[in-house]
Amino acid sequence: MSVEVTKLPSGLTVVTDSMPHLQTATLGVWVGAGSRDEQPNEHGISHLLEHMAFKGTKKRTGPQIAETIEAVGGDINAATSVETTAYFASVLKTDVPLALDVLSDILSRPTFDAHELKREQNVIVQEIGATEDAPDDLVFDYLQATAFPSQPMGRSILGTPATVCSFKDENLRAYLARTYRGPSMVISATGAVDHAVVVEEAGRLFGQFNGPAKAAPQPAKFGGGSKLEARDLEQVHIAVALEGLPQRDPALYSLQVFTSVLGGGMSSRLFQEVREKRGLCYSISSFHMPYTDTGMFGIYAGTDAGDVNELMRVAIEETARTADSITEVEVDKAKAQMKVGLLMALESSGARARQLANQILIHGRPIPLAEIVAKVESVTVESARAAGRALIKRSRPAVAALGPGKGLEGAATIIDTLARRAA
Repeated sequence: MSVEVTKLPSGLTVVTDSMPHLQTATLGVWVGAGSRDEQPNEHGISHLLEHMAFKGTKKRTGPQIAETIEAVGGDINAATSVETTAYFASVLKTDVPLALDVLSDILSRPTFDAHELKREQNVIVQEIGATEDAPDDLVFDYLQATAFPSQPMGRSILGTPATVCSFKDENLRAYLARTYRGPSMVISATGAVDHAVVVEEAGRLFGQFNGPAKAAPQPAKFGGGSKLEARDLEQVHIAVALEGLPQRDPALYSLQVFTSVLGGGMSSRLFQEVREKRGLCYSISSFHMPYTDTGMFGIYAGTDAGDVNELMRVAIEETARTADSITEVEVDKAKAQMKVGLLMALESSGARARQLANQILIHGRPIPLAEIVAKVESVTVESARAAGRALIKRSRPAVAALGPGKGLEGAATIIDTLARRAA
């Protein structure tokens, strides 16, 4: 097996997967902390910290950080999510030590210069404004807030202009010290990598990230209800959520299969029934996002205001119908799609690095492909149906919608009524 794992004295885990056919490598630091780890007065600080990591260190200026990697033909980037923050780079094999040096530099020696901080706060305010102008993105922020009201899980990752602009140097350093701890961090490197080299460099460069693991975030509690906003738009953007399953739930793969059959592609039930047969929308899909202690299943569509009530009625009824009538052919197709997705991750060093890091953070170990495939294969018609039925009964739906005001209230009522009836 090409996957190797070493836990450093600091508690930080190093995982690598050598892919001999590649001449390049992807490596990064994944931190098991994201927006849900923020205190009420820290809304948006995880994302701001990710931005500020690239704005200068005691060793390099902001431009030098990017130039150091790009001068050797590589690239460097980062991303913040609800439960993780990742900093990663892609470089040639010979430049793996250099990339690790830059990654350690931006995390262990940031300067948080006041002028850079002010400038980046303004950049994020612009980013928030861009989201406000993109209803197909904003509706998901509204859905998250409605599904998980008055808690970190429900807050936008970006924060608000007021909270983002309130942070000072000391706020960033306090959050960094509290959440970026060795036991909560993973260095994942895949492609043209040597495990021993990565371990040696990581031990030398990341030793200061020690101490106990960060505190567990506030437990999530699924709420429900609706957030409707009338806007002068061409379409209504509407999303519905039910409480899903957490990442380690034994029924997770059955629910993922159910989600795929319902709205996972052009041959899915929702696409065929709502778009192809009835012409009620251009796009419609279902999704499931598992978290540490909960999950969120959802359906999203964009449609004309005059069609939104009918679309939601059909979508909710189709969801309930699928839970009772999913077929073996549909289950087999969904399982094949899931297996192809797993195999595609093995062909990309970037996808593989992310996959391994997440496995360590979630399960504490890399999960062999054969083990994942076995879990996918274990899904049956009955287990997929059971996952769908349990989903419908688990919670009151959360609804978020933006668009022409006519029909929004009616659509929310239809969704709630039909969901209760189905349960």
